Amino acid sequence: MTEKILLLALALFSVSIALSLFRVIRGPSLPDRAIALDTIGVNLLSAIAIVSIILKTKAYLEAILILGILAFIGTIAFTKYIERGVIVERKSND
Repeated sequence: MTEKILLLALALFSVSIALSLFRVIRGPSLPDRAIALDTIGVNLLSAIAIVSIILKTKAYLEAILILGILAFIGTIAFTKYIERGVIVERKSND
């Protein structure tokens, strides 16, 4: 019974990732795309955690941490680009 629930949750996360990917491609504005990318990252973390539970292993926990950090940094970089137009600001020597 528990495995069926986990497989259902995995399928629902897959649907959510697909819908968010549609929003990234067709999003009406850049902030919508940034939120959709962040949503994909969170749903992907959850899907990997469910796969780890189904396979009864802790091997994917490091991948979850790395993906979480990369998703966070990517979201911050994308929103900074939306706000200022550049990601890395260089100081001029005036």
